[in-house]
Amino acid sequence: MGSASPKTAQQAQPANIIEPFLEVKSLSVYYGPKPALKDVAFAIPKGGITALIGPSGCGKTSFLNSLNRITDLIPGCQVKGYVRFGHSDVYAPTTDLLTLRRRIGMIFQKPNPFPLSIVKNMELPLKEHGITQRRQREEKIEKVLKEVGLWEEVKDQLNTPAHSLSGGQQQRLCIARALALQPEILLMDEPCSALDPFSSQIVEDQIVELGRQMTILIVTHNLAQARRIADNIALFWVQEGAGRLIEMNNAAKLFNSPKNPITASYISGAKG
Repeated sequence: MGSASPKTAQQAQPANIIEPFLEVKSLSVYYGPKPALKDVAFAIPKGGITALIGPSGCGKTSFLNSLNRITDLIPGCQVKGYVRFGHSDVYAPTTDLLTLRRRIGMIFQKPNPFPLSIVKNMELPLKEHGITQRRQREEKIEKVLKEVGLWEEVKDQLNTPAHSLSGGQQQRLCIARALALQPEILLMDEPCSALDPFSSQIVEDQIVELGRQMTILIVTHNLAQARRIADNIALFWVQEGAGRLIEMNNAAKLFNSPKNPITASYISGAKG
């Protein structure tokens, strides 16, 4: 999609990272024989928001899915390479996937509440992760619904179907459901793209607030949104038939002084 050579994966790391909280080396993702992502190296510190940008089909979602092994659920998908989260090897045979997906939560593009009541949407993952005391669950549910600004809107209708909520409310419910498990990293795949502008702004504001408390990786096609919310930016691009990481840097530096010509063209609107 461009003739300019990308920076190597090693050159694409943000500056001054001493001990990355999340580190990826030589990561490739295949669907059957076709590579969706190839030879990605990536490292971010603990805390803050990293936005993954780039045109459709450049491997951003595949990258996100590989971090908590949602790729394991995709038939024919194969992941090669190394992912370290804290002191854990994500792809080690001994990795407990239930624990991994609690520590690395996921919010999808389209809100996906369970076809249950609002309160059962919240209770189900808590029970699955061993929180058996009802009072403890109730306290945690109220706390996280308040964190996403949803408590006052739903506290009198907790037993109504979650699908009766608006799209923005459903997405905030899904965020609350993930937060109830106290993740250390939250992965977000275009969480505002299916929402109206008003709901999108509410969710975006919540993402900014969460970025002060935990590490967030968010896929977005909205460059204005990336500018508003991100501490770091990673640009993905298709080269030689596979998605690759072209450039990664502090958000202000990447937008104001991109090092790669592809980045400069993309953020100016000339490519993509």
